[in-house]
Amino acid sequence: MVENRSIALYIVLTIITCGIFGIYWMVVLNDDTNAVTRNPNDMTGGIVVLLSIVTCGIFGWYWNYKQGEKLDKLEGQSNSAILYLVLSIFGLNIISYALMQDRLNKYSDNPNSNAPF
Repeated sequence: MVENRSIALYIVLTIITCGIFGIYWMVVLNDDTNAVTRNPNDMTGGIVVLLSIVTCGIFGWYWNYKQGEKLDKLEGQSNSAILYLVLSIFGLNIISYALMQDRLNKYSDNPNSNAPF
């Protein structure tokens, strides 16, 4: 369903490209979360990036919070949304992306993954 992505590689690429690769990572995280939560009609990653640019990053804060809510609902937890929001407010989006990717890697097409379906 989703691809198992190397968190370390994505962090390095985001740092080397001064955040440009982070935009792609945001799109992929959004689309993978939509696929895992089985909500393909939710907002696409391109729209998320566009709205983040238009609102000078404020929508990105909201997106981080909503991603946390979606992943929490999927796993039955209730604390990641606030963590992702606080990290993004302080400019640490790369950390929240890495945490999201770690959670999404559990649902990858890898036959050894612990996916619930």
